[in-house]
Amino acid sequence: QVQLVESGGGLVQPGGSLRLSCAASGNIVSINGMGWYRQAPGKERELVAAITTGGSTNYADSIKGRFTISRDNAKNTVYLQMNSLKPEDTAVYYCNADEVYFYSGTYLALEYAYWGQGTQVTVSS
Repeated sequence: QVQLVESGGGLVQPGGSLRLSCAASGNIVSINGMGWYRQAPGKERELVAAITTGGSTNYADSIKGRFTISRDNAKNTVYLQMNSLKPEDTAVYYCNADEVYFYSGTYLALEYAYWGQGTQVTVSS
């Protein structure tokens, strides 16, 4: 059907940078919103950043000014540029695609949310 594949996580020192990518594949017609969530150990999953097809963005207060979300609609890919990383940014980061229209055979289907498998980001010296 539709798959989201994330890449770009890893270990980085405080103050460093990472760039996450998430590519959606399948017989996709359109995707409304795409975004990034994160979940730290013992905590609930939280929104990090989201972007619409038209480029409107929404950021969590904790990462404003440090992270930038962008999107390539033609490639169904969303990116998260993370700068000035802090230890508290350590978490598993999940990609999300919202309101996805895709073909299942000849049937036009709608799925309200797809999730990636998650990629670990660890900020530590």
